[in-house]
Amino acid sequence: MRAGLLGAMAFSPEFLDELRSRLTLSEVVGRRVALKRKGREHSGLCPFHNEKTPSFTLNDQKGFFHCFGCGAHGDVVGFVMRSEGLSFPEAVERLAREAGVALPVASPAEREREQQAASLHEVVEKATRWFERQLWSTAGVEALEYLRRRGLSDDTIRSFRLGYAPDEREALRKALTADNCPEALLVEAGLLIKPEDGRSPYDRFRGRVMFPIEDRRGRIIAFGGRIMGAGEPKYLNSPETPLFHKGTTLFAYARARPAVHENAPLIVAEGYMDVIALHQAGFKGAVAPLGTALTEEQIGLLWRVTEEPFLCFDGDNAGARAATRAAERALPLLKPGKSLRFVSLPPGEDPDSLIKAQGADAFTRQLEKALPLAEIVWRLEMAGKAADTPERRANIEAALLRRASLIGDAIVQNHYKREWRDRLWKAFRPPRGPQPGRFGRGGRTGGRFEAAPVIAPAIVQGSPAPPPDIGERDLLTMLLRRPDLIVAVAEELAHLEVRDPRHQALVEALLRWAGELEAQGGVAPMEAAQTSRIRIENPGLANHLRILGLEAFALHLLGAVPVSYALRDADQQTLVEEWRRCAAAQNTVLGRDAVLAEAARLWNESPTDENWKRLQALIEELQAAHTAGERP
Repeated sequence: MRAGLLGAMAFSPEFLDELRSRLTLSEVVGRRVALKRKGREHSGLCPFHNEKTPSFTLNDQKGFFHCFGCGAHGDVVGFVMRSEGLSFPEAVERLAREAGVALPVASPAEREREQQAASLHEVVEKATRWFERQLWSTAGVEALEYLRRRGLSDDTIRSFRLGYAPDEREALRKALTADNCPEALLVEAGLLIKPEDGRSPYDRFRGRVMFPIEDRRGRIIAFGGRIMGAGEPKYLNSPETPLFHKGTTLFAYARARPAVHENAPLIVAEGYMDVIALHQAGFKGAVAPLGTALTEEQIGLLWRVTEEPFLCFDGDNAGARAATRAAERALPLLKPGKSLRFVSLPPGEDPDSLIKAQGADAFTRQLEKALPLAEIVWRLEMAGKAADTPERRANIEAALLRRASLIGDAIVQNHYKREWRDRLWKAFRPPRGPQPGRFGRGGRTGGRFEAAPVIAPAIVQGSPAPPPDIGERDLLTMLLRRPDLIVAVAEELAHLEVRDPRHQALVEALLRWAGELEAQGGVAPMEAAQTSRIRIENPGLANHLRILGLEAFALHLLGAVPVSYALRDADQQTLVEEWRRCAAAQNTVLGRDAVLAEAARLWNESPTDENWKRLQALIEELQAAHTAGERP
């Protein structure tokens, strides 16, 4: 029975008593803990915290376990929940299967949903086996070589059940319908696309390496497909189905959960290949979200397995933005003991590339340097902000305290406020002792350095270039005026550096729309210009933005940027090349500003001659670029 159905089912006390009576607590616990019997009780080392002297006891007659070290306490169901990271319904189902106890009879509606789910699971499993066969056949030679070039062994490829979808419109449909899978089920499982114009359904995944996606019980429920050469989108996921909900699923979660309970670190990477490379290198607790920012539900899944999972994002600006979004999303959810740690990879590296270049030990060293959530938020608020007046320091303090106020748990919130007030006092306290003179900007006084205020990139004057948010605004407006460009530049759009949160929301909305277009096998039409009033020319895009609450902001952008900038009359290829050139320039400007902000932060934390010279050199470089007339 599906966990979703079990979650809605109420187990009677009589049923639970019957289940407990069929199981011996010491037998269930003894599979994970070496127990010694002492009279009516058993004792051993607690599986829920590290200890050298046994403080974990259980009593079969009473049916409870208790740890005097960490306070863990419960019955046989609670032990399975805690030790295997299962929900209550999942643990009951697991134990009922072991005890040979039939689960309560579901309602007619629940039975119907269960039968539907069973049929969909069967269809998706058949598709998985078919994709696997294609990969290891002559049709999949190129795909298999691609995976091997990416460093995956044949054993790893087989273990993760990777496959290949031939670049044919109806290959999967013909194969599975011949295997007694109705077309309607194939459409419902997200394997086929049914055109609205009445044409025959066709394969969603074509010419892609296939990554099966498992549910929490290890059953295949969906797929991710990666194109091997040029084309967009690079990755294509299954749509939402009765089995698959992207925001509540983590890739490889069912594989990682038992490893984490054996003390492997729980590591959240960005994509399929990173996770598989980590598993192959021995990091069996690796998982990943499915092409979206980490959701509240996914954070909850992580905390069910371990208290402080590691978030490991790529060492580029996109990875930094992903880390920032995860930190902001996690703050309201924090509970005592539940937090996140952030792994910062070297620039340009991801877990896969780092392990290939330097080995598994290099990645272990990065884990050892992981930063706590509080440090990430502190840096987020401090980076690039001036702190040379009481008002500016007060502004930083207010921003940090606003962040802390988002935390729902009062105890954790108070600790965050205390932590940040202490750090602010240490950062901004006046220097002790006489300060007779200065040496340069950060003067030596009696053998000490006097900290000067943070220098924000924005204070560099005389720049003919517009602020970075103007560049990003114009790039987005160009796509709103010409929706036919969006799919063509989707890869560059995904890596576009933006500062304005509203612009970031619009970027994500346009990428989602591009993915839906690609999934439907279509492109956005370019419609005739309508200059009499401001509007979004493509009705589908307008409706998409309206649903997301972004239509008003998009119309505001269209009204703010002259039509001539969008080069409305130019052909598509010319506009694509121009958009990509401008996006690259925008990323260069923001990347340079980020480097300058980091140099300013380092100098303020450690005002040495070396850090000051580095900061001065960067400022001079930026001024020289502005003098040369660089524009984003």
